[in-house]
Amino acid sequence: MGKTAAESHRILLEVYDEHVLAEQTCRKWFARFKSGDFELDDKVRPGQPKKFEDEESGLFDVDSCQTLQELATSLAVDLSTVGKRLKTMGMIQKQGYWVPYELKLRH
Repeated sequence: MGKTAAESHRILLEVYDEHVLAEQTCRKWFARFKSGDFELDDKVRPGQPKKFEDEESGLFDVDSCQTLQELATSLAVDLSTVGKRLKTMGMIQKQGYWVPYELKLRH
């Protein structure tokens, strides 16, 4: 439409108000499209934190009394990734051990 990134951002701001993307992000996408890159998926970046696979194997092959930091270091993933995975697994730390949030009789 012949608009600059700044002009397009102002239009988006009028339409989406506080839910609009940042102007810097708008400029980044304009530069990307101008260079001929129309791929919408994020590119893999070097140094991006390693993601867990769907299986939890490896998470508790290590000592279950480790801290979040120790688990993150031993698994070579980001601390927040370990925390999120433990939360989705329903695990909490009680008296220094990772245990299911809802304990069963056997626990």
